[in-house]
Amino acid sequence: MLEGNVKIWQADFYKRPQNDARGATLWELVVCDRAGILLDAIAIPQHQANADWLASQLQRIAGGTLPQVIQVFRPQSLGLLTAAAAKLNVRVEVTRRTTALKSILQQRWGEEAIALEKPPPQALPDYLWGDQWRFATLPAGEVVETFRDRPIPILDLPDDLHPLNLDLASTTPIPGVIIYGGRQSMRLARWLQDARPVALQSIPTVVGESGGLVLEAGLVDRWIAITYEDAEVARSATRFHDRQKAARGLHFLLVQPDDSGMTDTGFWLLKLD
Repeated sequence: MLEGNVKIWQADFYKRPQNDARGATLWELVVCDRAGILLDAIAIPQHQANADWLASQLQRIAGGTLPQVIQVFRPQSLGLLTAAAAKLNVRVEVTRRTTALKSILQQRWGEEAIALEKPPPQALPDYLWGDQWRFATLPAGEVVETFRDRPIPILDLPDDLHPLNLDLASTTPIPGVIIYGGRQSMRLARWLQDARPVALQSIPTVVGESGGLVLEAGLVDRWIAITYEDAEVARSATRFHDRQKAARGLHFLLVQPDDSGMTDTGFWLLKLD
């Protein structure tokens, strides 16, 4: 988890949606801070785009005080920005949660500027799956307090997802999913942490097709986490989805060895955009 006093930038370096007056493709570097202040936006002909140019621009924008972290949401930007940041000893964080940057890009170029091509969801490896699962809820005022001080091997409670920071009332039900992993509990939790969970998206049951939960992870990865055909489970999934909307997309994923409630293996606070 990133500390509150860490200097963080959000950056994108990709083809502009519009060519220049001569029809040539331009790549544009856009850099902002997490508060949404645009630090710079500069375009360059595609054939000149490289890590050395990027590093020099990042250093110029910094004015002597480089950030500790640069957040990147676009897979196509990741390689060059990572190479440039390495030249400056700056760490790159791969994350979809670059709200400030995406807002700026939308204002400049419209929705297409942040649209990413997402692959169809893949089946979760069978060897990871636990014994059983269930939907659950916690009051918004208890989510962080319940898990923050527990001895949980894997715990992900981003500050910007704390219910109070989202202006949610303390009594708002926060929906979640609990997976009882049995002997696979730690293995599943470690796999999830490596996959970098972002959100659980409920896919409704329709005639001829079962519904389920899709795990959105990494930048564009998607995994079929759970499927359900039972009518009662489908109704519970609808309630889960409704509660997600009421909680501004906030929800959680909890992995435990069993339903005793004595031990937790992994906990993630997630948010569906």
